[in-house]
Amino acid sequence: MARPPARPLPPRVLPPDLPPDLGEIVGFTPREEHFRARITGLGGESDASHSDITECVVVAASVDRLDVTGATLVDVRIDELRATAVHGREARLRRVRLSGGRIGTLDLTAAGVDEVELRGVRIDYLTLGGAKVADLLVAGCTIATLDLPQATLSRVRFDDSRADEVDTRGMRADSLDLRGLDAAAYLDVGSLRGATLSTWQVEQLAPAFAGALGVDVQD
Repeated sequence: MARPPARPLPPRVLPPDLPPDLGEIVGFTPREEHFRARITGLGGESDASHSDITECVVVAASVDRLDVTGATLVDVRIDELRATAVHGREARLRRVRLSGGRIGTLDLTAAGVDEVELRGVRIDYLTLGGAKVADLLVAGCTIATLDLPQATLSRVRFDDSRADEVDTRGMRADSLDLRGLDAAAYLDVGSLRGATLSTWQVEQLAPAFAGALGVDVQD
């Protein structure tokens, strides 16, 4: 009889499938199809809301606001983005890699996230509230506040990353590997069911676990 796979299951993350030759598009247009292109010339307020962005590379850019609300991004690489805010509520992301750069607010509330990699990004506020997330890798990232309320997470792993505060209220998780996340505080340790922690992390969180279980700890 076959043994069940060891848990936590690793995320299945592949790099974006990009063609060798890309055309060039200057800036985004909302409610448009952007296909097989290098997106250049982003700045100020950039609006790609409700667009279809497929097999594209977004080159290094500095923007005040990038709006991908309700957009669909498939096989997209975003390099060294510096943004005050990225709004991606109800967006759909599949095989997207975001590497480097600095983002003030990354709002993926109620988004669909599948085969996504965040690597080496500094983010002040990342929210995945109510999002459905499968196969996410967060590596080498520094996140001040990570909000996951009511999120559904499957095969998610953090490597060599840090967060000041993690809001897990109402979160549902399966194969959530937090061993590579150095988090100063979790707002609701009772919602960590389905997550994997290191022995050291459990020792640090012991008072919070005891409090969640109604255990009175005294010397």
